[in-house]
Amino acid sequence: MPSPTLTPAVPATAPQAQQAPQALAPTPATAPAPAPRLANPGPLGLAAFALTTFVLSLFNSGLIANAALSAVVLPLALFYGGVAQFVAGVLEFRRGNTFGTTAFVSYGAFWMSFAGYVKFVVPTLPAGQAHVATGWFLIAWFVFTAYMAVAALKLDLAHRALFTVLALTFLFLALGDLTQVTGLGRTGGCLGLLCAGIAWYVSFAGVAEETWGRKVLPLG
Repeated sequence: MPSPTLTPAVPATAPQAQQAPQALAPTPATAPAPAPRLANPGPLGLAAFALTTFVLSLFNSGLIANAALSAVVLPLALFYGGVAQFVAGVLEFRRGNTFGTTAFVSYGAFWMSFAGYVKFVVPTLPAGQAHVATGWFLIAWFVFTAYMAVAALKLDLAHRALFTVLALTFLFLALGDLTQVTGLGRTGGCLGLLCAGIAWYVSFAGVAEETWGRKVLPLG
C-alpha cells in the first residue's frame, strides 16, 4: 500500500512576505485666495477737490462779493478737500498708481495747509503784506501743477484739460495777489470754476463706470 505524500505544514508563526510600499500621490497645491478688490479712490479724490475748489472760486471770481462769507471754505478745505483727498491718495498708493498718489496726497495737503494758513498765519503777517506771502505760496503750487500737467499728457483728454486749467488757475491767482490787480485774481477764480467743473465730470465718469460696469461718459 503506497504511503501518502505528506505536505509540510506552514507554521502559524511564519512571517508573511512584506508588500512593497505604494508611492504616495502628490497633494495638489492649494490655490491662493484672490486678493480682495480695492475700490477706485479716484472719483472720491476728484469730487473732494472739485467741491472745495468750486466754493473757493465763487469768492475768487467775484460771484459772491461778501468776503466775510468765505469762512465757509475753511472746514471744506480741512475735511473734504484735505482729509478725504489725502486718504484717496493713500489708497492710490496701494493700487500702485504713482500719478494718483502724488496728485491726491499733494492737493489734499494743499487744502489742509491752506486752511491752516488762512486761519493761523495770515492774521500774524505784517499789515498790507499778506498778499505777497499768498502770491508766492500760489506760485509754488503753480510750479508743482505745471509739471503734473506735463505728466498728465500721457493720460486722457479730460485729465490733460484738468491739470492745464488748474495750473493756469494757480498762476492767475498768484499774479493777482502779487500785483494786486483785481482782474487777474478774478480770472483765476473763473478758471477755478472751470477746473471744478472738469474735476466733477471726471469724478462722475469714474463713479458711473464702476457702478454700471461700463463706460458711460467719454474722457477722450
